[in-house]
Amino acid sequence: MARETTFLDDDDDDDDNRDNSDNFGNDQGDNDDLPLNRGDFDPNSREIDERLRPQSLSDVIGQSKVVERVRVMLDATKKRNDTLGHILFDGPPGIGKTTLATVIPRELGVDFQIAAGPSLDAPKDLLPYLTNAGHGSVLFIDEIHRLRPAVEEFLYPAMEDFRIDIALGEGLNARTINMQLKPFTVIGATTRAGMLTAPMRDRFVYREHLDFYEPDDLVEIVKRNAVKLKTSLTEEAAGEVARRSQGTPRKANNILLRTRDFATLRDPNGQITTAIAHHAMEMLEIDSLGLERQDRRYLETVVSVFQGGPAGLSAIAHSMSIPTDTLEDDIEPFLLRSGLIQRTPRGRIVTDRGYEHLGLDPGLSPFI
Repeated sequence: MARETTFLDDDDDDDDNRDNSDNFGNDQGDNDDLPLNRGDFDPNSREIDERLRPQSLSDVIGQSKVVERVRVMLDATKKRNDTLGHILFDGPPGIGKTTLATVIPRELGVDFQIAAGPSLDAPKDLLPYLTNAGHGSVLFIDEIHRLRPAVEEFLYPAMEDFRIDIALGEGLNARTINMQLKPFTVIGATTRAGMLTAPMRDRFVYREHLDFYEPDDLVEIVKRNAVKLKTSLTEEAAGEVARRSQGTPRKANNILLRTRDFATLRDPNGQITTAIAHHAMEMLEIDSLGLERQDRRYLETVVSVFQGGPAGLSAIAHSMSIPTDTLEDDIEPFLLRSGLIQRTPRGRIVTDRGYEHLGLDPGLSPFI
């Protein structure tokens, strides 16, 4: 059973961390020679680590409305000296659900446990998390929609009444023990909120949907994370990385990490220049819209094999030798969101914008 428990430091250490957690000071130290304008971000306010995940709510960039509502939840909870209500975060992968879930217990100064929905096969796997939960602590369950029905039903009374029923023995000798739990908070994260059962959804007091990021927010994320990675980049390079990340911070971070490798080898100071960023994108085969090689191959297959569509998902998958779920979950979402393809009752169709992105005339079939 995969299990991870994270406990925060004691109150004295928390005070020290709060003193050093203001990342918006004006002291730039020895980093004034960096070519980008980082605003008031001060990497020296705490030890720079290799982890790119924000450590406090004030560090979170983007999702401003969600962050504002979360701030209200936390402030009200601390003012009442109460336990935070259960929270459900839903949204596409790599959009910041886990980030917010890990920031919340830090802001409250409470214990924190992490579990993955698919790893909880039976109620006995969930039991250690519940019995170890301290007063006001947070239990984060990632991919909560993949909980097994028996585990989900075992969690219901724990979330609602802070108690669990444990069955001991079998047959005529079986007996049930009612165990009272300390009040705690469940934070669930899911990429498919529609797969949650109604009883599970109703037990979450707060529900927040996270959407794709705006380009300006992604640029700021790239800039800050470049500092955390102990490298520098130009304003244009930051824009190139952000523009090709499909509105997802996780993709932006991955592209930044890979671009840093090129800068390490090509620039004596390891600086990510605009030219190096362009070269990296060409090597990684990520075009100006953020499409990768398989994305463009999808469009080219529909145009060349199916004359632009309509084409069924299975037919496209067989033509590309790629599983249908990979196409539906990994490739099609961004193509649909960008207006490059359409899904119709008859199948997938490449739009005029899709033809234009490939540099083709919608009235011609150049691959035939």
